[in-house]
Amino acid sequence: MTIARVARLGLLAAATVLTAASGPGYNPRETFAPLDLGQAVNVYRSANGMPGPQYWQNRADYRIHATLDPQDKVLTGTTEINYTNNSPDTLKVLWLQLEQNLYKANSRGYLAAGGPVRGTTGGMTLESAQVAVAGADAVDVKPLISDTRAQLLLPTPLKPGEKAVVTIRYRFTIPGKFGGRMAWGRSRDGEIYDLAQWYPRMAVYDDIRGWDTLPYLSQEFYLEYGDFDYWITVPSDMLVAGSGELVNPQEVLTAEQRKRFERAKHSDTTVMIRSPREIEDPDTRPKQGGTLTWHYRMNDTRDVAFSASSAFAWDAARINLPDGKTSLAESFYPAESAGADRWGRSTEYMKDAVENFSRRWFAYPWPAAINIAGPATGMEYPGIVFDGIDDKGKQLFWISAHEIGHGWFPMIVGSNERRDAWMDEGFNTFIDTYESDDFNGGEYGPKRDGEYAPGGGNPVDEILPVLADKDAPPIMSRADTITEKYRHPVTYFKAALGLRLLREEILGPERFDHAFRRYTAAWAFKHPKPADFFRAMESDAGEDLSWWWRGWYLNNWQMDLAVTGVSYVDDDPAKGALVSVAAKDKLVMPVTLRVAFADGSTKDVRLPAETWIRQAETAVPIGGTSKVVSAVLDPDHRLPDKDRANNRWTAG
Repeated sequence: MTIARVARLGLLAAATVLTAASGPGYNPRETFAPLDLGQAVNVYRSANGMPGPQYWQNRADYRIHATLDPQDKVLTGTTEINYTNNSPDTLKVLWLQLEQNLYKANSRGYLAAGGPVRGTTGGMTLESAQVAVAGADAVDVKPLISDTRAQLLLPTPLKPGEKAVVTIRYRFTIPGKFGGRMAWGRSRDGEIYDLAQWYPRMAVYDDIRGWDTLPYLSQEFYLEYGDFDYWITVPSDMLVAGSGELVNPQEVLTAEQRKRFERAKHSDTTVMIRSPREIEDPDTRPKQGGTLTWHYRMNDTRDVAFSASSAFAWDAARINLPDGKTSLAESFYPAESAGADRWGRSTEYMKDAVENFSRRWFAYPWPAAINIAGPATGMEYPGIVFDGIDDKGKQLFWISAHEIGHGWFPMIVGSNERRDAWMDEGFNTFIDTYESDDFNGGEYGPKRDGEYAPGGGNPVDEILPVLADKDAPPIMSRADTITEKYRHPVTYFKAALGLRLLREEILGPERFDHAFRRYTAAWAFKHPKPADFFRAMESDAGEDLSWWWRGWYLNNWQMDLAVTGVSYVDDDPAKGALVSVAAKDKLVMPVTLRVAFADGSTKDVRLPAETWIRQAETAVPIGGTSKVVSAVLDPDHRLPDKDRANNRWTAG
């Protein structure tokens, strides 16, 4: 049936199919094929992407006493873990994570790195281990250590609903700057210790895999939630910044520092608690000589970290949260980092970022958000982040906002970073692009992850080399298999851009934001998987997005949309025009078609992805009463189209 005949039948309101053969790289049955997410719907995880009516999650509560010895660069400690088996299964073993064993010369992580060893330690030594099951007396157990994991064989099985108390004495040598995510290093006035992965941590037992015991290679973490009480003993001249709330300020701060600390809790501007010029003043410590023990507490968290130094300046300001709640933004940094264009604005950045993320997505749940200038740069933990001594200006803003943004993903929404790094790095890069737009009227915006896409230009152009790279891995690769060459371009940049395109080009902000907030709230302090996210967005936004998940996340497909011609109903421009558009590669997206007419008028038509659900080329009824002068797909340059030259048709 001819196009003119279709028009005469009054079907111009529908997109009209041309009989042209499929484009060279496009097959609609491939792009729009049914998608199996590979995760069964059951009573634990619902079809709408929410936790199911019988969703369960085990719990680990910690009491930790640790001592830092800066002379020998050693941390010793005792950890008591109260572990609750909320699963329907009886457990015969427990698994611990010992990430310090990464630094052993024969660790899997060092061998997987494929290059020279940067530095080594003896890893974590477990000096003793005891387990008490269901209130019985504690018995000694011998951990079976395998790389960065340790198995504890239980004296009696741990039944559903029962608790086990694990007590471990341990020690390890703190790595230098080669530690990466945690380390010690020197500043001008003293050493700084950034301590993370500093205690034996429970592995996760979940409804998908049972014990999830991936070794620590280079990706990050997957941890159970619980409450933490911890005590850090250090030389008295040190300040300690830790995740959570400082419980004993009267014991570790001077009277003047306590007064300033309280003032900061009620101030929207930064209050100096210990200024750079006071760093070497012994009167800024409550005692000279010996040690002090700092007590911190943090509830509903999957982890804690801390930093300690005698060389810290310290400032803070109030964070204003929804519903009248507050938190505290804090910054600790050495004197050489001070200055209005440097760390003097760190607390301002932290305060704004936490307020923005809380307003946009989910209220920040913890008593403090702390930024540390030290040797372990660009790393995040609940309530505390490690950044660089030399960071300043927009780089300090970007890294501060990005790292504290991890408070939402994966610290609140507890995805598995070891398997699905894109669910923390990509999600977080996505939310911090909006913070860059918003902060101080766009002072440091826009950020479309220019530091990860080196060109620093339009992100839909920056991603094109990644999409064209036949060796680039899909986002949905196991995180450990993604090499450094592709880690930022794919795990951060492409994953974040995928969410921006989903929000701004596919669903629109209203539908996206509602679904994304609902997903975040439903999975706060829980363990979502990729399928849960995909289902949650589809169900709440009311859209089958299988074609998008397949093309952008499961594959590294390219997009090439084209205007292929213009015709008229009955060859008469007065009866209306039809613009032919084609998909020439596997990825498609909704797109704007802008048509200009000889009479000076223009018209925008929004084409859905389903324009290409049955065929590669479609004639789009445009209407109008005069000849078409030009027709352009994506006139505002918002889509990652690999060949923009064929997006425009111009009358000859």
